[in-house]
Amino acid sequence: MAEARLLPVPDGLVGERVDTALSRMLGVSRTRAGEMAAAGLVLLDGRAVAKADRLNAGGTLDVTIPDEPRHEVVPTPVEGLTILHQDADIIVIDKPVGVAAHASPGWTGPTVLGALLAAGYPITTSGAAERHGIVQRLDVGTSGVMVIAQSEQAYSVLKQAFRDRTPVKVYHALVQGHPDPSTGTIEAPIGRHPGADWKMAVLATGRHAVTHYRTLEMMPRASLLEVHLETGRTHQIRVHLAAVNHPCVGDLMYGADPTIARRAGLERQWLHAVALSFTHPRTGTFVTFTSPYPDDLAHALEVMR
Repeated sequence: MAEARLLPVPDGLVGERVDTALSRMLGVSRTRAGEMAAAGLVLLDGRAVAKADRLNAGGTLDVTIPDEPRHEVVPTPVEGLTILHQDADIIVIDKPVGVAAHASPGWTGPTVLGALLAAGYPITTSGAAERHGIVQRLDVGTSGVMVIAQSEQAYSVLKQAFRDRTPVKVYHALVQGHPDPSTGTIEAPIGRHPGADWKMAVLATGRHAVTHYRTLEMMPRASLLEVHLETGRTHQIRVHLAAVNHPCVGDLMYGADPTIARRAGLERQWLHAVALSFTHPRTGTFVTFTSPYPDDLAHALEVMR
């Protein structure tokens, strides 16, 4: 059943966008809050508002909260998805490009969960129905190592570990130009792009984000970096590297040169999760799993060399 809520606008949210404020007040995603506004379910002082409208002091929101949409996990085989390790508690995979971690609004392509179900692997029922077992995510356009929980114990332990940022995630990124200094840290807050909900950006009002990098190899027009994340914001590596004018090769969303992307034969950003290390949720052993570059990234690297 839909739920109706009357919410006085808090002083601290005066001037905020409707979707941002509702996300904070109701604990829903900003995307879902925007969908509610688009459906005419959000009134401010009796008037329907759009997601980008701003809240006024002394106002009252009248919000109809629809039932949470359910996204069915459809078992779908995925070519190129490799099992690196599997036991009673975890599955570690090498995720190919073009595959989402789980179902979500607007995504109709293959998912990691759908692929594992199609292959007959049992997944814990912990977590939301469409995200069972998911303790970390990689972007659709990012390939590499990813772990999924098979048992409830593993889900609980690993979910907390990723919240505490104890797993070690290592990425390689091929970026345009030559970062100076060649080893460094990018610390800049990241939030939803004010002009495009599907992008992120460095914003003063964003969430704290820290990225460490070091140059592994320099080429005439590009550099191969090793990247470590201290935080885990959406699109963090891509946004931070673009913010210092060294976008990932092929990352047209964040300002990469399309001419270089075509020359390298890339249809996505050159970004790969090469290693993942964490404490096994049952044995307590610190384990590491690695992934080689997929063919498209290996080819692009040779072209840039």
